[in-house]
Amino acid sequence: MNIYVGNLAFAVTDDDLQQLFAAHGDVTTANVIKDRFSGESRGFGFVEMPSRDDAMAAIEALNGTDLKGRSITVNEAKPKAPREGGRQGGGRGDRRY
Repeated sequence: MNIYVGNLAFAVTDDDLQQLFAAHGDVTTANVIKDRFSGESRGFGFVEMPSRDDAMAAIEALNGTDLKGRSITVNEAKPKAPREGGRQGGGRGDRRY
């Protein structure tokens, strides 16, 4: 099950998330999302846990708790919404100027 973790302090690392969630079961992956250009944390991340029961227990236990001075938001990740317009990317297409 994929879990969204929000309101992360910028000092939180992938390992911090791994250790926090490992107390509630097996963790497949733990990733803090970073800005593509600066490499700095964007303040949220995702944790993947193979057991739905363990994931739900982790969500219940960790939502609203303190991690490095910030109250984190933990819930089931929602699928990424498709982009509007049906096109992927923001290029100019084949229009000529």
